[in-house]
Amino acid sequence: MLFRLAVTLPSRLASGSSGISLKQTLLSARLVKPQNQNAVVRNYVRGPRDPPPPIRSEIKEGQSLKEKLMAPPSESAYSMGKGAAAGAAGIGLGALCYYGLGLSHQASIQDNALLWPQYVRDRLHTTYGYFGASCALTALSAAAVFRSPRLLELTTRNGWLSTLATFALVIGTGAVTQSLPYKEGIGAKQLAWAIHCSVLGAVIAPMCFLGGPLLTRAALYTGGVVGSLSAIAVCAPSDKFLYMGGPLAIGLGVVMASSLAGIWLPPSTALGAGLASMSLYGGLILFSGFLLYDTQRVVRIAEVYPQYSPVPFDPVNASISIYMDVLNIFIRIAMILGGAGGNNRRK
Repeated sequence: MLFRLAVTLPSRLASGSSGISLKQTLLSARLVKPQNQNAVVRNYVRGPRDPPPPIRSEIKEGQSLKEKLMAPPSESAYSMGKGAAAGAAGIGLGALCYYGLGLSHQASIQDNALLWPQYVRDRLHTTYGYFGASCALTALSAAAVFRSPRLLELTTRNGWLSTLATFALVIGTGAVTQSLPYKEGIGAKQLAWAIHCSVLGAVIAPMCFLGGPLLTRAALYTGGVVGSLSAIAVCAPSDKFLYMGGPLAIGLGVVMASSLAGIWLPPSTALGAGLASMSLYGGLILFSGFLLYDTQRVVRIAEVYPQYSPVPFDPVNASISIYMDVLNIFIRIAMILGGAGGNNRRK
């Protein structure tokens, strides 16, 4: 049987001149073969050992600001927006009860309406007639574009060119409509107004993918919101919401910036979800405030505008502001019902 030494003996032991026993001087492991050939005994002598390698403790550093902003959104990403919308709804309900019960001692639009001359009533009737026709034209245009594959393909294109073209078309038709002088009957202004409403209908045509039942619910909810806000504006003092123009303009800039930032930051990130919540719920609150402001502003203009003037009262321009408020409210309610605002329960 062969035995292998794992270490080398010191030089003075290899010369054989020393009388000290090997058992006392051996510094490494050796194997000893006793007289009994059937038994093997192994003796181990510890030699010098290297120190154990240092243990590195991995310290997990906190996430950077960029990592937190670009991380997936949490379940409560839209909670603040939902809470703000619920709070605004509660305030609106309280205002409706307060002003509707006549607890305010100031004269409201409803009180002033008893003293209106007939031409003021005619102006408001014509204004809201154009508003209703605008909603009908937009709905018909959206349905027609959705049924046309070619037109639908044009409205669903992505990219900077299509986005800029859409903005230019909407803003251009709106500017042309408001710049033309108003004349009774059917003229250039009415034609430009119809084109503007049709363009807006084509822009929102892709929302038809949400389905008819959901859009019907969104339209009913929008009608309830618009009716309640209009009742508040009529029952409140006639100039109660006219001071809101400045704050609403600031809020419009914030909501617009949030909407544009969503082009680069999708809702799949924490920052993108926050911006989407601002655009949806913040926009819903903002345009509800705009509806209060524009309702009282239109009524005030109809009251104070001279009956005999070289430039007649323009009900088309007056209706466009209310129409845009209602359209933005409808779009946001439909998107929230469709799950874009963190509401994943589609009924």
